[in-house]
Amino acid sequence: MKKAIFLLELTIVTILVQAQPPDSGFSTREQYINQYKEIAIREMQLYGIPASIKLAQAVLESGAGRGELAQKANNHFGIKCKGEWQGEHYFKDDDAPNECFRKYKDAESSFRDHSLFLTTRDRYKNLFRLPITDYKGWARGLKEAGYATNPAYAERLIKIIEDHQLYLIDQGVPWPPRKDEPAPVIAENTKKVDTLPAQLEVFHPEFVASSTEGRQIFKNNGVKYIVTKPGDNIVDLAREFDLYTWQIYEYNDLPRDEVVKPGQIVYLSRKKRKAEEDFYVVKPGETMHSISQKFGIRLQRLYDLNHMNYGSEPASGDTLWMRKKKPSNFEKKDGFILFRIFKGSKD
Repeated sequence: MKKAIFLLELTIVTILVQAQPPDSGFSTREQYINQYKEIAIREMQLYGIPASIKLAQAVLESGAGRGELAQKANNHFGIKCKGEWQGEHYFKDDDAPNECFRKYKDAESSFRDHSLFLTTRDRYKNLFRLPITDYKGWARGLKEAGYATNPAYAERLIKIIEDHQLYLIDQGVPWPPRKDEPAPVIAENTKKVDTLPAQLEVFHPEFVASSTEGRQIFKNNGVKYIVTKPGDNIVDLAREFDLYTWQIYEYNDLPRDEVVKPGQIVYLSRKKRKAEEDFYVVKPGETMHSISQKFGIRLQRLYDLNHMNYGSEPASGDTLWMRKKKPSNFEKKDGFILFRIFKGSKD
């Protein structure tokens, strides 16, 4: 009799186990990602942080929304109070007992504060030099900058991104991919992708304020700029910021027939004559115009500093001078900057 009861219990347990999804954790993460992906995409367009990175961090830090901080404080990124935090607090044990964490009114506020947290701290500024599709570089850069103490933090982010194909979102590919369609071809991380909005890379974005229309205004190289949204056009932007249309074109070195695209940097005043960096090494796919926008330097001035004809383009790996004029005796060999020495003729 006991043997029969044991076999019956074993059968019931087996049935219950078989009834469980093969990977309930995977499904939970997919549901969480689907719930917040639109917020992550919007933040990517406004602040230049890859949606894949934001979602992977949120999944990891919040336990896909099931963690204590997410449940009780709407804190999806594990951000602690720090000195400047003026909002509500939530206390829990972490690296030390009873640590102070930020508490938000909703999850979307947590996603926005995460964007501001990264864009307003010097230690993260190098991340914004990376292509928006370089999720591995972003993951490793976050770890190196001290976002988390776990030595495997970068690898854990990368695994989440690759397990769930979140890199597709960075490239403007619909997510989740349909099961009946072949997997899309993913471009190399170091190259621009046509399906992306215009590159959102800037040297050091600094949040300034919100316009009366609720648009985020930033500074780069001391010059205010905004990032365009779907439906924006030059005429409406000029009206919104009390400018003439010719000023928008001139400040951004744009041809008069230019149609702005979502995610494009638009400066609201004239760019500077020099950048904050002394030199810049050109990446694959970059143009003189994209570099001038990236660093907030006037396009004609960038040509003049490097003794280049207007309209010509640099090759990948070329070194551009960003603050002073490139000497005529400058050359680069095997990664070293050299200067040719000319001997004067004797009288």
